[in-house]
Amino acid sequence: MIKSFFATKQWVKWAYGIGALILLLILAQVYITVLFNDWYKEFYDILQQATTTDVSEFYASLKKFMYLALPYIWIITLTNWVTKMYALRWREAITFNYLPRWIGIINDIEGASQRIQQDTERFSRIVEGLGLSIVRAFMTLIAFIPILWGLSSSVDLPLIRDIPGSLMWIALLVSVGGTVISWFVGWWLPGLEYNNQVVEAAYRKKLVKAEDDHAVRGNSSLFVSLFAGVKFNYQKLYLHYGYFDLWAITFSQFMVIVPYLIMGHGLFTGLITLGVMIQVSNAFSQVRESFSLFISRWTTITELRSIWKRLHQFEAALEKRNEM
Repeated sequence: MIKSFFATKQWVKWAYGIGALILLLILAQVYITVLFNDWYKEFYDILQQATTTDVSEFYASLKKFMYLALPYIWIITLTNWVTKMYALRWREAITFNYLPRWIGIINDIEGASQRIQQDTERFSRIVEGLGLSIVRAFMTLIAFIPILWGLSSSVDLPLIRDIPGSLMWIALLVSVGGTVISWFVGWWLPGLEYNNQVVEAAYRKKLVKAEDDHAVRGNSSLFVSLFAGVKFNYQKLYLHYGYFDLWAITFSQFMVIVPYLIMGHGLFTGLITLGVMIQVSNAFSQVRESFSLFISRWTTITELRSIWKRLHQFEAALEKRNEM
């Protein structure tokens, strides 16, 4: 999966050249996000002082927003398109690495056609979205951690205000803690996803065979038993996703009010303005969401782990059969 794209001369320009372009585009996105954070302070301070501020400042601030938003839209659109093309080339590299080795094998490998067609497609699609999110989250952390550290001087709560970079440490503590809890809450999900692919593959294989074999198509009891396995596994999978979603949604909703709990006292005592409050909330959210990426994308990560396991087993089977 990795070597076929990143260690093959045919794909080196795509793997590293276009990969570098994607990194630059993400860096541009993060830079504009930082500028947006500064804009929040300016704009909400204008709103707070609306009765004593000339309306022209309000419209000037909106104009500044448009200057930031328009290039941001185009950069995100371009990034998404280039990343999709990148993932497609990666899938192509994997596919044509598997095919020559699979064609020469006489004995069957369980679900080979599905792994070459469907699993590689799902792998590339998930890597496209998840990989982009991880890189963006990492760059966002680099950009916003210093901002959050600096804004910590505006904290007015006892004990917390005496801790240098308190906002950053709180964001780190709750996000890492939430990720660790999520790991244990979703412990069984990757195995269930893997089992789900196995029973789906067996069910699909019989359906495909039934297209050309009337005897198989007429054996309804066979399909009933196969679908019973699919149904049982899905019910178990959905049950585990249910309590994981309960935890993840609860955590996400609670985190919305955390920066207001920390900064609200300073707003009412006059230590900070509304603009600073919103700026802190946005910066805290950026850092917290970056740290909490694995919580918000846990379902996708679970699916990727099960696909990785299936493709890794397929590669091992190819190596073993080619050595025989």
